[in-house]
Formats: sequence, structure tokens, C-alpha cells
Amino acid sequence: MADALAPQTAADLPTCRLLIGGHWTNGAKAVAVMDKFHLMPCMQAQLPSREQISDCIAAADAAFQASKLTPHELGAILERAAALIEKRASELADVLGKEAGFPRRDAMGEVQRTANTFRLSAEEARNFRGHTVPIEGAAGQAGRLGFTLRVPLGVVCAITPFNAPLNTVAHKVGPALAAGNALVLKPSLHTPMSSCIMAECLLEAGLPAGLMSVVHGDAEVAQWLLEEPLVRFYAFTGSTEVGRAIQSAAGLRRTQMELGSIAHCIICDDANLDVALPKVINASYRKAGQVCTSIQMLLVQRPLLQQVIDRLVPLVKALPYGDPADDTTVVGPVISEASAKRIESWVAHAVERGARLLVSGERKGAVVPPALLTDVHASTPLGCQEVFGPVLCIAPFDAIDEAIARVNATPFGLATGIFTKRIDVALQAARKLQVGGVHINETPSSRVDVMPYGGSKDSGFGREGPHYAIREMSEERMVTILA
Repeated sequence: MADALAPQTAADLPTCRLLIGGHWTNGAKAVAVMDKFHLMPCMQAQLPSREQISDCIAAADAAFQASKLTPHELGAILERAAALIEKRASELADVLGKEAGFPRRDAMGEVQRTANTFRLSAEEARNFRGHTVPIEGAAGQAGRLGFTLRVPLGVVCAITPFNAPLNTVAHKVGPALAAGNALVLKPSLHTPMSSCIMAECLLEAGLPAGLMSVVHGDAEVAQWLLEEPLVRFYAFTGSTEVGRAIQSAAGLRRTQMELGSIAHCIICDDANLDVALPKVINASYRKAGQVCTSIQMLLVQRPLLQQVIDRLVPLVKALPYGDPADDTTVVGPVISEASAKRIESWVAHAVERGARLLVSGERKGAVVPPALLTDVHASTPLGCQEVFGPVLCIAPFDAIDEAIARVNATPFGLATGIFTKRIDVALQAARKLQVGGVHINETPSSRVDVMPYGGSKDSGFGREGPHYAIREMSEERMVTILA
């Protein structure tokens, strides 16, 4: 992920500094951030000391207490930031190609979605309001008025992942600022530069100093952030294991958790494969399968099983993979060589336990060729854990109840897609699948930024999407007036 820098190399690399109290500053030490394809240092990140974390939180709280921004002004700042992000789209795409390994198409899509998320957040800022309460409808309350105010919480801390280093960050930053909070961001050490550029855009757009902070770091820095009592809310996207630890440390403070998943997609025997299969390919292999809703298990009703296999094999074989700087590349590297080796070992273990490897290739560095398997045993890691790589497993089912039961049997519940023309089957899936989102004639990864997004069970709780997240990151205050 990140390695200590030799003094002679540190000055040669672009630097991701700390943003504390409105000022960019160096930390206690620097670590290297790797180019995910070339596996060479491409930038450095400054890591804070324990004292700098305390200073950062104190500065954020002071900025929150001093802020007099109106909803209109917050909306205008977010609108201007969206335009500045679009203006720097090419630069951001270059950064995402290096630090995240994104092919150009994925990088530019990430930038555009980020700008859209900021614009949605601006709209929510301008509509940030409570509602009237009909107090006079209760006995003995004549002449009394009641209404609620939506008020910000204070300091919000966002701890974000590497796999959507702009848009997932925007889904926490935008609503937090729209509600009037101060935001402290700890991006993944794999992908720090894109968050710094986002913060630069916000400052240039007129956000007052201190309302946006950026600190880089590992698990130790995250623990320091959890020890700060002035933080009122933690927003986290990452593994279920880390989410449990954050939730435990947060105590009575509020949190939003978007955690792990094993994403399933169901293809019923009446599905239109001309529509379904291209969507399945995209949802399984884009961003090298490193999306929480990337399809890991494709459940196919038995009458279509062989046809689906026969049609998917050439589609997967045709996917260009390798250097994200190549305009033809669809599947770039995963986030590290260690992750690539783990994915490779999971596939090999599944094959040793009887799985059929329909499509594969030789791993090179952090590049894992797109893989397609069937007959994966449920007890193998590939059968019961999140692979987070370009690997798709096909499994048959007979009746829709069987497919629903298989999805529900996992500890996770983020999203499921189902392809069918039968409305009764579609509604049965919508009612019975224990997941945060059911997408009919779409894949589980068909997220639109305006929608509520989040999971159930071990996939977490709370909802992203600016309209929903702004309510997570604020609270309702009751006000009564006796005239």
C-alpha cells in the first residue's frame, strides 16, 4: 500500500499534504503511494502526528462554531466546486489512472459522477428544512405552534475506501457540508491525491477555512480520529471487520456504515439475454471487480444455464486487460500486488475443490485477468467471501425461491439484480430479498447517485445519496411557541 520513503526520493514525488485549519502542511513522516500498474512510487502522502489530529479536530470544531453560512451560500459553494472538478477532469483522470489503476473510461465516469453528486448536494443544501407539527390537534394545546428544524451535528469524520476515491468521498463530503457540518476526511492511503484535489476545489469555491480537512493515514490514524470526542458522526465505507471496530469505538455517537458484500445477480429463464449479458459483463469486471456491488455470483435458472455459459465465455475472453493508460483497456490492475496474489490463490483453491475454470489468464503484477468459473464450492473463500476482483462465478437454480434463499443465506445484504419479464417474480424478489436494493432487469451495481444506497445485515446500515445522507448527518430539533 504505502512504504516509508528514502530521503533522496521524497523530494522527487508529488506530495499529498495535510489540510488542517485551512492550511496545507506536512506531517510527521511521508510514505510512498504506488502506481498500481507499474508498482513504482508515483507520489507521497504526508502522515500526521497524534497532536496534529487533535489540532485538526479542534480547528474543525472551531470553524463549525464560527460558521454563518446560509443554505443558499452552501449550495452555491457546492455548485462552484462541481464546476471546478469538471474543469480539472483530465488531471483527475490521470491521477486516478495512477493511484487507483482506473482505465480512462472509468476515471472520467468517476469525475462526472462526482460533479453530479456535488450538484445533488447543493440542491439538498438549499432545501434543508424541518416541518410543521400539528400541536393544536392535541387536547389543551390551543394557541401553541410547533415545528422542527434540521440542524447540523458539528464535526463529521469520513473514512473512505480506494475503490471509488472521488465519488464515494463526494457522497460523504457533499451531504456533510450541505447540512452545515465541518468535515474531516481520511481517504485511503492507496488513493490520497484525488481527495486533495477535491479539497482544493472546495476551497477555491469559497468554503471557509477549517470546514474541510484532509488527513492521510493508516489504521493508527483512524484510531486517533475515533478517540476524538468532538467528532459527532463517523461515515465509513470499507470492510465489515473494520466497520465493527469503528462502531464499537464510536459508542453512542452516530455512524453510517457501507460494508462488505457478496453481490448476486439472478437470471430467470425468461430473461432477455441480449440485454442482460452485456450488463453482467460490465457489472462484473469494471474497475477490476473492485466495487461492493460487482457481481460475484451469477445465479442462472437451469434451462438457460448452458446458453449463458456459452455466451459469456467469449465475452469475457474478449475483455482487454492490462495497462490503464491504454485506451482499449477495460480491466486494469487491482489495488495492490498482494491483493492480486490473494485473488489468484482463491481461484486456484476453488479449482482444487472442483470448480471449472472457464476463462482465465496469467497474473502479471497487480493485473488479474478476467476470470469466469462455475461449480464453485460454497465452502471455499470464493464461494463465501467477498473476492473484490475481476472474478465471476456461475451457479444454477431451479425455482426462484431457491435463488432468493441462496442470496439471503449469506451474512451480507447490499444489493441484488434480477432479470425477468414476470412481474410476480420481480415483486417476490423485491419483497423477500434481504438486501438494501433490488434492481429489476438491472445488475446489483446499477447505482444512480440520486437513489438511497446502503445495505442490511453485515453490509451495514444508513443510506448514502445526498437526499438521504444529509438527514443522517443532521438532527431534528423540536420548537414550540405559545402565542
